[in-house]
Amino acid sequence: MTQLDPLGPVTIGAREIYDQLLATDRKVDGIRGEVAQVAQAHGELTKDLADHEARIRALERGRWPLPSLAAVISIVSVVLAVLAFLQRGA
Repeated sequence: MTQLDPLGPVTIGAREIYDQLLATDRKVDGIRGEVAQVAQAHGELTKDLADHEARIRALERGRWPLPSLAAVISIVSVVLAVLAFLQRGA
């Protein structure tokens, strides 16, 4: 029984293998450059995210006195209105 050659009459030489290896190497170098660009963009996005987070925190810290101040002013105005009503009635 004879064993069949899986490639049939096709022969691949060392030159073809070497050419394909070089082509693959060029593709890998291209991908490496793209990965470096993505890594740089990720670093910039991380910095932007940290900056936005800090700015949002600052806005939140500066915003809390407004409702408290509004509540105090409304309580004072109610007290003054009651006092004015009591003074008019007396």
